[in-house]
Amino acid sequence: MKVSVRTYGGLMGGLGQPAHVIDDAGLGDSEKAELRRLVAAAATAVTRPRSTEQLRDAQTYEIEIDDDGKVVTLEATDGSVPPGFAALRDWLRDH
Repeated sequence: MKVSVRTYGGLMGGLGQPAHVIDDAGLGDSEKAELRRLVAAAATAVTRPRSTEQLRDAQTYEIEIDDDGKVVTLEATDGSVPPGFAALRDWLRDH
């Protein structure tokens, strides 16, 4: 499984940052299990979009999960980032 996180918007405008990709093939068993747990939690999180007028400098986070060819993309914007999504985003950034 490969999971990537990309950030765009905010003060960066449409430029964004390059995606940070984690391939679970390079992880130990406990880290793989943690990644799968975080992916499952983030995939069930519901975002409540807020008006971009209220958050003009908000950043948007896109997490792409490629699990043996099955690709799912999750997206959240500052002001509406669910805890499960935030936990996965932060874990990916730290690894």
